[in-house]
Amino acid sequence: MVSYRKRGNAWQYEISYKDQNGKYKKLRKSGFLLKSEAILAASKVQTEHPNLTTVQSGSESLVSYYRRWIQVYKQNAVTPITYNKYQNTAKHANELFGDLKLKDLTKLIYQEQLNKFAESHAKRTVSCFHKQLRACILEALDEKIITTDPTRKAVITGCERPKVSKTLNYDDWKKLLLNLDTSQIGEMIVYLAAVTGMRYGEIVGLTPSDIDLKNNLIAVNKAWDYKYKTGFMKTKTQSSVRDIAIDQQTSQKLQEFLDLHFLSSNRPIFMNATGHILVSAEINKILTEKLEQLNIPRITFHGLRHTHASILLYKGVSVLSVSRRLGHSNITTTQSTYLHIIKELESQDQDKIISILNNISK
Repeated sequence: MVSYRKRGNAWQYEISYKDQNGKYKKLRKSGFLLKSEAILAASKVQTEHPNLTTVQSGSESLVSYYRRWIQVYKQNAVTPITYNKYQNTAKHANELFGDLKLKDLTKLIYQEQLNKFAESHAKRTVSCFHKQLRACILEALDEKIITTDPTRKAVITGCERPKVSKTLNYDDWKKLLLNLDTSQIGEMIVYLAAVTGMRYGEIVGLTPSDIDLKNNLIAVNKAWDYKYKTGFMKTKTQSSVRDIAIDQQTSQKLQEFLDLHFLSSNRPIFMNATGHILVSAEINKILTEKLEQLNIPRITFHGLRHTHASILLYKGVSVLSVSRRLGHSNITTTQSTYLHIIKELESQDQDKIISILNNISK
């Protein structure tokens, strides 16, 4: 039921309705100069929000609604790691939108804050943030809490990261290995990545039982969630479970490291005494500083994996063996990742083939 009355010089409408619990509520709005304006506004509200409870829902903040949404729809439906990503989006949304109400969110405001987020984040990160937040906002649209989609046709941008080399050449790779202090946790991690090609999560997930110094083998059978700190987790793929052969010098360095840092048999060997394992930003900082000291071009930590694979291929190790050592799910992954190297090596092989054939009659 709707009623109208004049308060001072302005008109007010009052709509009576039942909430979800069957209790009577009243929705009032005043400030209309003419009664016809109040009638038109009340009619619009009733048309856009048939049950009227959604009008009140629009007064909830975007961040509050998003947090409730991920708790209801995502918490028990996705992995803990994925759920942590949704929680990170909530954290960023709070920094960008604060207490902004759902009903006050416009396309302009949304795009302005998305642009602000893009000033300090890569385009891929901005896209993920937008995708998760938009899914929640579309739910509010379906519930008729809002009447338009403020995320429609949003423009995704991002900041450009400084370009870095993907790999080191053989001489720089060797120079790095010879100048690492493997008694230090960070530099030992860098050393292992360079001589095994292991992923970061695989390295920091190693426990003493995974290291067979007698047979010079490292067993990769799990990883460590260094990003969201959920503990041990499965390897990236089933093919990532593998044994990696190491040289005698690496075995010796590992033995010395364990003698210095060993704490517990079921504890990651790269976890310090306070229970902390370096996150990706920390290990990349250690690597960058070391490369600068040695006047070697900067690469990321993951670039050590590419470096290891590239050097093995250039030294004549078969693609199949490199693929197994890296723990790729199939040889096609290795071939596509290192196609440029394989093509270069094929060109060299052609010269060898011609040389062999030319020597037949000699």
